Amino acid sequence: MRHKKLLWIAPLAVLAFAVFGFVVMLLWNWLMPALFALPRIGYWQAWGLLLLCKLLFGGFHPHVTSSRRWRERVIEHWESLTPEEQERIRQKMRARCGGFTRPPAEPPAGSPTQA
Repeated sequence: MRHKKLLWIAPLAVLAFAVFGFVVMLLWNWLMPALFALPRIGYWQAWGLLLLCKLLFGGFHPHVTSSRRWRERVIEHWESLTPEEQERIRQKMRARCGGFTRPPAEPPAGSPTQA
């Protein structure tokens, strides 16, 4: 059963890549010559353009997952620290960042204030 799936997935992936290059070529040839007076490009030039974009801009997908994993690792590490270690790190950060503190909490409206 698994091999039958693979027999369908591989040709579909090849077809998707071929269509993707063709779509890039069509979009370039439709927009760029009219907007910027650039020359028309062929199919392999469209793939070269895609590769160049991948190299220059780092890919076609957002990098949210890698930053999310980094954040999760930091949170896991922080939670694994003892309260003393956490306080020591807080003290170091206060020393580096100028000792920012939270403003004092305001009493709720309608409560008597102490003199």
